[in-house]
Amino acid sequence: MFTFSFKAIGTQWEIETYEPLVRGQQQRILRRIEEFDTTYSRFRPDSLVSRVAAAPEGGCFDFPDDSLALFDLYDRLHMATAGAVDPLVGRDLELLGYDRTYSLTPAPHLVREEYARGRASWSKDIIRDGTSLVTRCPLVIDVGAAGKGYLVDIVSEILREAGFNQFVVDGSGDLRHSGDSSIRVGLEHPFDPLLAIGVANLQDCALCASAIARRAWGDGLHHVLDARTGVPVRNVVATWVVADEAAIADGLATALFFTRADQLAEVFRFSYVRMFADGRADISQNFDGKLFS
Repeated sequence: MFTFSFKAIGTQWEIETYEPLVRGQQQRILRRIEEFDTTYSRFRPDSLVSRVAAAPEGGCFDFPDDSLALFDLYDRLHMATAGAVDPLVGRDLELLGYDRTYSLTPAPHLVREEYARGRASWSKDIIRDGTSLVTRCPLVIDVGAAGKGYLVDIVSEILREAGFNQFVVDGSGDLRHSGDSSIRVGLEHPFDPLLAIGVANLQDCALCASAIARRAWGDGLHHVLDARTGVPVRNVVATWVVADEAAIADGLATALFFTRADQLAEVFRFSYVRMFADGRADISQNFDGKLFS
């Protein structure tokens, strides 16, 4: 296997293929990731979502064609979780200190309380017209719940267009596998990267994980927030989801922190493992893998 390793969107990536990626193919992947970042990153001032956040009276913002599938997925996730998953959670993340400068210093309690009284919602504060978003005030979009998985899918499609049929795209834990032979992937313990709580068998599908310890700061502060309250979740500490597409697996790995699996299964096809704060873990019957005792 040949490995193409690089850093992008603030994390480490690895692409494994049976034939090496030539320089032109590597550059195409890097350019496509950069395009995605200049659209959706709330951490860079030149991005489109930063323009949305800086518009004092809102406006109409035209997103690229790839936004259609991503925003459609957020529509479904928002509805299936009764609003717990919401790309407008960005302002709550900023107020808790997970902002553009990574201050990691929460805003004063009164400031957060004031925002909570008029908290923005994807269903009531955004008007979607195809790939255009219409806003009436500054809104902080954060696609962290499904965006990296969606980017893994985009990179996978580039590989297929280049003639690669067997590969693994690993966006720092968000995996997409293509090929005839399955691979085994360890389910990393959320509080000890040297331990695994189980293993998944992956073939021609995606596996995405989410854990509160990945981006945590302060006392009980981390990046997995219930968008209805702006409060970090506490009951669930880690999730792993297998689905046909990485975007869906990524979004559901977040949704499982707030919503029962049977409710999500009414809308999506997936399998999962979920670990709770008390150390318990549950696994769906259709999960191809096992938990260690």
